[in-house]
Amino acid sequence: MERIAEIGASIVIKGDLTADENVVIAGRVEGSISVEKHSVTVRPGAALKADIDARVIVVGGQVSGTMSAAETIELQRTAHVDGEIVAAAIRLDDGAVFNGKAQTTKARSNSKLQLAS
Repeated sequence: MERIAEIGASIVIKGDLTADENVVIAGRVEGSISVEKHSVTVRPGAALKADIDARVIVVGGQVSGTMSAAETIELQRTAHVDGEIVAAAIRLDDGAVFNGKAQTTKARSNSKLQLAS
């Protein structure tokens, strides 16, 4: 079973958040969030002033900052995002608000290159 860390609605984090598991945020975060091999979910009602780096990012709340995902960024209908988003795939649901710059990239590979001998 995959682990999930949840930041409740009454929690405020000021600083850097790093994790080696999926993170669900319902509260406030000001700083940076790094969970490169996992997902970050921002629930409706959450408010982030943060840069986010993750494998997958799903936003239902408010985010102001730069978001970078190896795979997908999804902005749900309740999302309000100001900033830059960079991912292999970007999905905006009807009703999502996005102000900023979006860029699609090739999916990052987790495999390492090996030299032929």
